[in-house]
Amino acid sequence: MHVVTDTGRLIPLKSSKATQLLALLLLRRHQVVGAGVLIEELWADDPPRSAMTTLQTYVYHTRRLLAQQQVTGKQRELLLTRPPGYFALIDDEELDVTVFERLIRTGSRLLEDNRPREALAALNAGLDLWHGPALSTVPCGRVLESHIAHLEELRIFGLQLRIEANWRLGRIGPLIPELRSLVVSHPLNETLHAKLMGALYRVGRRAEALESYRNLRKILSDELGVDPTPEIQRMHMEILNGDPVLA
Repeated sequence: MHVVTDTGRLIPLKSSKATQLLALLLLRRHQVVGAGVLIEELWADDPPRSAMTTLQTYVYHTRRLLAQQQVTGKQRELLLTRPPGYFALIDDEELDVTVFERLIRTGSRLLEDNRPREALAALNAGLDLWHGPALSTVPCGRVLESHIAHLEELRIFGLQLRIEANWRLGRIGPLIPELRSLVVSHPLNETLHAKLMGALYRVGRRAEALESYRNLRKILSDELGVDPTPEIQRMHMEILNGDPVLA
């Protein structure tokens, strides 16, 4: 996680607990986060007796750092006390997470309107905001872990939308390396496997498309004891039969 001032200067965050606190408050922007939730995030089921006092100390030092580093203008406070906890006062466009979510929603809507070129621009802009796993530099408790899971799911959704946008624009061959990488990192995602099968078949690599299906079937059998969905099984038969419609 990085904090950047209004002038573009990067601010170092030295305290891991304070960083954890700030991350949760920012991710739950526009809502008061209770002290109990913050204590759960910082110490799980084993908070110290002084948890409330220590929490207040973390908030104090975080506010002091943000003020000293002039993260925002002098007339603006970022972290506010709002019973029963604290509140992060931040504009949506100041937080990469919010911008990312907005761009993915925009891309999805544009695809629904059959405007793949515009959708692709929005999706690329959103996905370009990612620089490695979410909150990889922040120690995370179970509250933050739930936010990370949400962001990772949204990233995969965005990647699938971008693949679909490129597909509609006829850019199928260049998708194959990305799809191969994605099915390795997300082996149980049948949608990605189906796209890889279809892309390989479309560019005349039927044997590899069939091999991709066999790999998926083995993974699902070994990991879950199930078969691919009926839709993917039908797709497999169409590839076997050399269906010209699928091509």
